[in-house]
Amino acid sequence: MPGILLGDVFPNFEAETTIGKIKFHEFLGKSWGILFSHPRDFTPVCTTELACAAKISDEFAKRDVKMIALSIDSVQDHRSWSEDVMAFSGVKASSPMPFPIIADDKRELSVMLGMLDPDEKDKDGMPLTARCVFVIGPDKKLKLSILYPATTGRNFNEILRAIDSLQLTAKNKVATPVDWKPGDDVMVIPTLSDAEAAKLFPAGINTKDLPSGKKYLRYTPQP
Repeated sequence: MPGILLGDVFPNFEAETTIGKIKFHEFLGKSWGILFSHPRDFTPVCTTELACAAKISDEFAKRDVKMIALSIDSVQDHRSWSEDVMAFSGVKASSPMPFPIIADDKRELSVMLGMLDPDEKDKDGMPLTARCVFVIGPDKKLKLSILYPATTGRNFNEILRAIDSLQLTAKNKVATPVDWKPGDDVMVIPTLSDAEAAKLFPAGINTKDLPSGKKYLRYTPQP
């Protein structure tokens, strides 16, 4: 099966984009990265998504996350479509997109990364790209992967929340519980003993009582 799994080194592909030819690892540098694909240019859901991404691009920059999009259309189409995107975002149409768009008109990257949606096809009967989200760490490994069908738009606030969790848990031996948001308590990972946890988290640990008697729900203030 084509595609890439969590923990895999993300391919260092070369591609034509709206800012010229790039080599992906060099484009990322030492930053985190997010690559998000779109079915086609000049389509309704894609336009709303890219407009949202452009509008909150400073939030990704705050987290040192480099953004890059992908669609199966040409660079020329991407540049023309970008005017619609920026106009819809509430910014002047003449403003440049704050991130590049990859031109995958031969679908080579879409096939390699497992992005194609067999249920959504263009006028020629060719499958379109699904709405993939790939978050890549500074080590160039895949940290998160979300796949939406072409008909379902993404929630970029949720993507930012997930990135906050990824970056927090990469530095600390914690996990984030359901509906966690920055500033909430986090959970001590099961592989830490109580003694180890007490040393690592001097702010204290709150262990929940459960019918099983097992002490695995351990909360601590966010480091």
